[in-house]
Amino acid sequence: VQLQAYGGGQVQAGGSLRLSCEAPGYPLQHYDIGWFRQAPGAESEAVSCINVIGREYPTDSVKDRFTVSRDKAKSTVFLHLDSLKPADTATYYCAAEPLRACAYDIMSGDYRYWGRGTLVTVSS
Repeated sequence: VQLQAYGGGQVQAGGSLRLSCEAPGYPLQHYDIGWFRQAPGAESEAVSCINVIGREYPTDSVKDRFTVSRDKAKSTVFLHLDSLKPADTATYYCAAEPLRACAYDIMSGDYRYWGRGTLVTVSS
């Protein structure tokens, strides 16, 4: 499964972006999808995830600012980033797992398939 994350870019603090995650030929509605990010010089961290029934589990650092949604018709998963802060600057990755992976504790090791990330840069 080749995942593609896109939609990143440069935005000012307080702005918004929408990231997309797709896997051509694979119906992502059958996968738990996790979103992770890695800032320059920092370790990867979990951002949020959505399970196959549409429940999302945002981490405390993005709760009330980032939301995850699915477009089942297009088999696309979105990460909506609102009220962006410079600290949100990172490369964002989506990951997929056909078995249960999305829960309160989002662990990168629980996701089998990964794609290349998309860079989000937030300026002050």
